[in-house]
Amino acid sequence: MKRLAVLAAACAIALPVYAQNVATVNGQPITQKSLDQFVALLVEQGAQDTPELRTQVKQEMVNRLVAVQAAEKAGLDKQAAVKQEIELARQGILVRALMADYLKKNSITDAKIQAEYDKIKASQADKQEYKVRHILVKEQKAAEDITAAIKSKKVTFDAAAKKDSIDPGSGKNGGDLGWAPSSNYVPEFAQAVEGLKKGQMTDKPVQSQFGWHIIQVDDTRAAKFPELAEVKPQLEEMMRQQQLAEFQDKLIKDAKIQ
Repeated sequence: MKRLAVLAAACAIALPVYAQNVATVNGQPITQKSLDQFVALLVEQGAQDTPELRTQVKQEMVNRLVAVQAAEKAGLDKQAAVKQEIELARQGILVRALMADYLKKNSITDAKIQAEYDKIKASQADKQEYKVRHILVKEQKAAEDITAAIKSKKVTFDAAAKKDSIDPGSGKNGGDLGWAPSSNYVPEFAQAVEGLKKGQMTDKPVQSQFGWHIIQVDDTRAAKFPELAEVKPQLEEMMRQQQLAEFQDKLIKDAKIQ
């Protein structure tokens, strides 16, 4: 009885050690820890930790190990091209880990995001939006004739746009392009818009890559800047990329490169 008790105790002690391996492939173990780490990576990418997922992961790990063992047995891991790929993969993993570690230690806080938002918003304070309409035609002479007709009040801008503009989007709406900053337009068009006051029309047609434009500014207003909540994800990602770029530049600057 004493021997059986000792044996039972020994088995109880040994059981957790064996339980740490979820499988063995040709004598090589796949540990519970490695399976848990694999599952954790998938969960970070949006997967749900379920028994079914763990079964699939275990099978995938077995499949991979079988293939790796076969490749090593064939000596493929000794080939120069394969060794180079393995080294490049190792470097890539280390670089990603380094960047993740840097971001973890230098996180983009809400305060930093707010400060950057305020800075950008202040730089855009003098920006204008324009309510513009235009008439687009192919020939300069036609554009000049239409301009003269509008100025002499023989025809309204709205009517001329509907009749003569080759811009199908705005022509049917009297040339209306809606509200937009001048940066939305090609340079020649933007320059003309910026030079007009509310209610003014260009004295001469403006040429662009699309043809000849007769432009009128119906109204102007201060550009509306989006609320922080609307742009926070994009702003945070932009700041993260800038931070990583600066970190990489510093690493290169501090390195001894010959």
